[in-house]
Parts: sequence; structure tokens; C-alpha cells
Amino acid sequence: MSKFDDIRPYDDDEVNGALQSVARHPMMKALMSFTFPNRDEDFWLEQFKNVHSIKDFQSQFISQTVLQILERSSEGLTTSGFDQLDKNQSYLFISNHRDIVLDTSLLNLALLNGGFVMTSSAIGDNLVKKPFLHVLAKLNRNFLVQRSVSIREQLDSSKTLSQYIHNLLTKENRSVWMAQREGRAKDGNDMTQQGVLKMLAMAAGDQTLTDFFKSLRIVPLSISYEYDPTDSLKMPQLMAKSRNEVYVKNDNEDFTTMLSGVLGQKKRIHLHAGKVLNTELDNIANEFDNKNKQLQAIAQIIDDSIIQNYKLWPTKYIAYDLLHKTDQFADRYTEEEKQLFIRRLEMRIDSFDSALKESFLAMYANPVINKMKYQQDLSS
Repeated sequence: MSKFDDIRPYDDDEVNGALQSVARHPMMKALMSFTFPNRDEDFWLEQFKNVHSIKDFQSQFISQTVLQILERSSEGLTTSGFDQLDKNQSYLFISNHRDIVLDTSLLNLALLNGGFVMTSSAIGDNLVKKPFLHVLAKLNRNFLVQRSVSIREQLDSSKTLSQYIHNLLTKENRSVWMAQREGRAKDGNDMTQQGVLKMLAMAAGDQTLTDFFKSLRIVPLSISYEYDPTDSLKMPQLMAKSRNEVYVKNDNEDFTTMLSGVLGQKKRIHLHAGKVLNTELDNIANEFDNKNKQLQAIAQIIDDSIIQNYKLWPTKYIAYDLLHKTDQFADRYTEEEKQLFIRRLEMRIDSFDSALKESFLAMYANPVINKMKYQQDLSS
């Protein structure tokens, strides 16, 4: 028994048995029918017999699923920055977070295509309550962030999680993906939660905070979807927040969001891998003695990288101009693109509700507003 057994993905010797246990599950049949639309059930059932590692499952099946998602619901994935990374090195990818399933799946596709080792990825245990999803997550090298534990258990859970991530990066040479915050950014404002960094730092031991974070080789990752496939689903929570109301999810909301993220139209998608945080951490060590100040500064440099390297699609500029009733960025989009975006807005929300419309537009416009603070060329 390992202290990580409650949160870790399957070991390779457990993979085939786990896969066979769900091979005929209706949800697996739906997933494989989507992945291999011209094949019958016998095809993948036979192929499953030869899967004996997570790498086998991801490279032979899940990568094909992601390619089908891109083919059916996007206009393609582009990447940048990965050529600056060492294929033999592990990295902690900390990214902005838009979609429960796709963010990490797209990163792993980019890593697989580039000849890198794929990541082990954090996922909240609240998202895999259904037994099939739990098995599928573990087959995809997801490890669990235990969000359903009691307050008394949270500290021990966080320590275990921190040690597990550190173990992956430094002992197993396995890259890790995690979001910069708990839950997806609903309003387009990408900000790193200090609590995420505090959790990571629990494994620092005798190292200084900045030396510890240098050892993790943090790569800020910017993920940008031209259309957010779950944009309208985020509106109820945003509206509740604006009214200072407590928002309560319905039982199937997370699952509905997963499906919408996979099947909904995304148009173009871009992933940018930022530079590994290194000298910036030395500068923080020299400037601040206080650990909280250091954590704030580390969060800020992650935010700076994610925002500055975020790809601004025409939809972002259109939303900014509509929100502010201006034509400031009219040269960044065509009239056709503008009308398509307006049509999407009208189809997905009640555009006569001014508060709802404003929240929808702000979700798309906020990356432009955030990038303007750096007073840089907004064409990227």
C-alpha cells in the first residue's frame, strides 16, 4: 500500500484489467463509436486486449478521440513555445482553465506529437463520481484532487497531493498539468490562486520557497479557444455571483459541461508554452523575505506569462467593441466574423437581458482588457 493509492492513476500492470472492466460499458461504447465512427464494437474490443500501459491507451485511443473532437468541433489546434522545452525533462505546466476535459487533453496531444512525455494531470474528485468516469480518469493518468473531504482532512489531503506532485516531477521525471485555480475561469479573468501555490509548497521541506519552485520547472501554459463551447453554461453562476447569491450546481451539471466542452464548437484553438520560470524566482528571492509576499510574486509572474502569451482571436476583440460600444479593434475582425459572433450570442442567451448580455461579452472581452494592461501589441 502506498500513501498515494487514494489519488494516483493506475499502474501499468493494472491497466488492462481496469480497461476490460469497462470495455462493454455503454459510455465506453459511445466514446469508441465517436472515436472510430467507421468501426464496429469488435474492433476496439479486440484492440483493448493489447493495451498494457497508460501510454498504450492514450496514444492508441484517447489521442484519436481528441483528433476526432478537433475534426468535428474546431477549425484546428496550433501551438507555440514547445520547441523551447527539453524532451527529456519533466515540467509542471500551470495553465489557465477553460474546459474540464479538453485543456489537459489538448496539451497531451501536443506533447505526444512533439515527442514529449505526456503529463499526469490533476482532476477534482467531484468530477469523477460516476464509476465509469473514475476508471477513465485513472486510465488517462489523472490524479485526484480530493475536494469532498472534511475540513479536518483537508490539510493532510493537501500535503499528500503536494508530495505526490513533487514525486512525479523529481523522482519519476513525469510532467504534470494543473490549473492555476480551482475550477474554470468563468469570466475570462485568468488569475493564479495563491492557495494552489501554497499546496505545492507543502513538499518544500528544508528548501527555500524559491529554490523549491525552481526545482519544479514551472511552465505557464496559455490556452485560448476562439469560441468557448461552455460559454452559455457559465452564465447562471456568473449572474448569481453578481447578485451576491450562492450558486448550487445541479446533480448532472459537471457531466453536461464535459459533454458540451467536447462536442461544442470551438473554432480555432491555440496553446502557448511559456518559458520555464527560473531567473524570475531568483529575483523574487532577492526582493522579498516574507513567504506570503514571495507566493504573491510567483502567482503574478505566472499570470503575466499566461496573459501576455494568450492568443487573442477575433471573437475577443468583437466582444470588447460590443461591450464598450466602440470600433477600437475593428481592424482585427471582419464584418462577417462580427455578425457570426452576434448570432451566436443571440442563440445562446437572452440578449434582451442587459446584465446577462454584459456578462457574456465580458467573458470574451476580459482577456483583451487584461492584455492591454501590459501596453503591448495586441495582435498576438
